[in-house]
Amino acid sequence: MSNNTQSTSKAPPPAGGARAAAVTGKALDWKLLGRVMHYVKPYRGTFILSVFLTIFLAGNGILQPILIQKTVDDYILKDNYNGMVFMVELMIGQLLIQTVAQYYQTYVTNWLGESVIRDLRIDIFNHITSLRLKYFDRTPIGVLITRTVSDLETIADIFSEGLISIMGDMLLVLVVIGFMLFKDWKLALITLIPMPLLLLSTYVFKEAIKSSFQEVRTQVAHLNTFLAEHISGISVIQYFAREDQEMRKFKAVNKKYRDANIRSNWYYSIFFPVVEILFAVCMGLLVWYGCKRILSSHQMNVLSTGGTEITPGVITAFIMLLNTLFRPIRQLADKFNTLQMGMVGADRIFKVLDTDEVAVNTGTQKPKKLAGEIEFKNVWFAYNDENWVLKNINFHVKPGKTLALVGATGAGKSSTINILNRFYEIGKGNVNIDGVDIRDYDVNFLRSHIATVIQDVFLFTDTIANNISLNNPDITLEQVIAAAKDVGAHEFISRLPGGYQYNVMERGSTLSAGQAQLISFIRALVYNPTILVLDEATSSVDTETEVLIQNAISKLMQGRTAIVIAHRLSTIQNADKIIVLDHGEIKETGTHQQLLKIENGFYRKLYDLQFNSAGITRVD
Repeated sequence: MSNNTQSTSKAPPPAGGARAAAVTGKALDWKLLGRVMHYVKPYRGTFILSVFLTIFLAGNGILQPILIQKTVDDYILKDNYNGMVFMVELMIGQLLIQTVAQYYQTYVTNWLGESVIRDLRIDIFNHITSLRLKYFDRTPIGVLITRTVSDLETIADIFSEGLISIMGDMLLVLVVIGFMLFKDWKLALITLIPMPLLLLSTYVFKEAIKSSFQEVRTQVAHLNTFLAEHISGISVIQYFAREDQEMRKFKAVNKKYRDANIRSNWYYSIFFPVVEILFAVCMGLLVWYGCKRILSSHQMNVLSTGGTEITPGVITAFIMLLNTLFRPIRQLADKFNTLQMGMVGADRIFKVLDTDEVAVNTGTQKPKKLAGEIEFKNVWFAYNDENWVLKNINFHVKPGKTLALVGATGAGKSSTINILNRFYEIGKGNVNIDGVDIRDYDVNFLRSHIATVIQDVFLFTDTIANNISLNNPDITLEQVIAAAKDVGAHEFISRLPGGYQYNVMERGSTLSAGQAQLISFIRALVYNPTILVLDEATSSVDTETEVLIQNAISKLMQGRTAIVIAHRLSTIQNADKIIVLDHGEIKETGTHQQLLKIENGFYRKLYDLQFNSAGITRVD
């Protein structure tokens, strides 16, 4: 088990952030859509139902104009009251059926979209939690939040407002135009003269709004990254009174996001009036040509021109059909962009899912018990390329013994324990536990037997009991309390309101650094690890708490192999072996007394420096 939650949150460089958020590509990528549709398979029946309802609504869209035409021509103009009442009842029934179908189509498509993104969110969360720390070293947390929240929502729109909706709208447009041509092709062609202009306007709008949406998504990623970083570092901002300066930065980021949204609204403010003007032109042509044919007739109700009949009912039906035609056309460009943004969101998410920064878990070793023997053989390690952080590291720790790692900042101490947990992979050499390469162990099994206590303790927004057990159902409250008593933390926990049910706020802000550190020790003890790693575990606590922690460390180390990293050399004097690291290389190895005897040695210098800085005269 590893309690190492160390991560970094770095603001991306402007260019890198833009690249991360830029959206390009086709409105419909079939390969990408196929991957999204893979998540639809468990809901195949729901998807088929939504498609059926969409087709039904498209066909039903022209039913009301047909009924209106028949009512006007056959009953109103012929003064047939009973027939008119019947047609009204029929139209009410048709409206009720359409309303019910529309309700279920909207509900089903939204339910389908939400179900898909729920499954996707589970997959992406599981994947992110399995990634190596190396991935988080270069990926801003705000970007990952955008991927798992905002980008996933755009995928839901593929089903609720995108693909299925576009299919329905395009089918409705074809049905309406087809019916108009069938009913009176001359009247239809005259009425639809502005249609090429409408299609051109729609295409121009689609391209413009696509570019605008790209900028919106870019600025959303930047805004989320900025907020995540600055809220996490709020204490630093307040300590150095940087509120005004950071507010100015936030205003600049927020302004870019606002401007991007305003640009998209500006395109809408142009497109919709253009559509309304073209609709008015179509309506004017319909009234002009239709009325012209009716007025030139020598009959009262019906005109025959070239064998084609036109009636007031047809004119009325065409007016309704034009409304039915323009309604989806107004929305098609927007829906195409919704679909494209869904595709872009899917592309971003699948790029995260395709990230191979995962500890390769091909190991199968899961022995019932580990002794805890650790051996590093000619280990070389680099975070990037061959910038070696560890160079030819060799050491051996027998089961139940304690190894201490000391050295200046950047010497490679923390890197050593990170590769032991397989948070990072070594470049050369081997790391063995009980004579078996750590890559041959199942990753989860390996980490469950290594407890790491670090200086920067991370506590979740939950109860103290759950922060200790990490919601492991196999760990009882009695075990938590027993471990707390062993560590010496039971007394302070009992004084808190609610005791072990006291709710710890985010990152343990309601507890002192020493109290949080004690909880991390209880967490390590309750999991009963074979190997214990202490990374500067006592550097941020007061003297009284350090006494408690030293007692806890003694308790924890009993029967366990331990690796201790400490700047305070007084805390590691009893270690079985001490290794001095400098620039990734082992400079000295021995016990405390052995290393002190090395004249002008690295350890001797560090020891003298600490005593002199503390104002203590050391007597050999």
